[in-house]
Amino acid sequence: MEFYYYIKAFHLIFVITWFAGLFYIPRLFVYQIEAFHKPMPDKEILGKQLKLMAKRLWFIITWPSAILALLFGLVLFYINPSLIYFDWMQVKIGFIVLLIFYHLKTHQYYTQLQNGIVKKSSSFMRIWNEGATFILFAVIFLVMLKNAFNWVWGIIGLFVLGILIMLGFKVYKNIRDKNPDA
Repeated sequence: MEFYYYIKAFHLIFVITWFAGLFYIPRLFVYQIEAFHKPMPDKEILGKQLKLMAKRLWFIITWPSAILALLFGLVLFYINPSLIYFDWMQVKIGFIVLLIFYHLKTHQYYTQLQNGIVKKSSSFMRIWNEGATFILFAVIFLVMLKNAFNWVWGIIGLFVLGILIMLGFKVYKNIRDKNPDA
């Protein structure tokens, strides 16, 4: 039974590194999109460096962490299959599915930007950057409270957080419009 806690520790470590990658990659996307609209040679120099940074982050940290977090999570289920019967765990699995979708969609944006295709604005990517944060909040509340009902309050809190973040984006955009170096 002691090895269960080692598996759980590895699961948590890779969840944390997975989220670290998901938090940072959209920020690199913001910079890539902004570099794409700069004049030469800035566009070429910045674009090349940012693509390299994104590639290393995505394939050396984020993808391996995602795979290992999911693998260790499945091992935890194998060791303790009764976890699936808890309501909070079923809701958590729903958020994990959402996180996997977010990861795959982020991979799609990664591929587009690596190929020089810019379909989204830097403002969109700033908002996209918060997606993983919302999922993290929901999962942490579920795991800590171990109550499927209390996650509703967590989601309400997330919506409030989302509104505050959107207001923050508007304020920041106004500051940037007035001072492009901010």
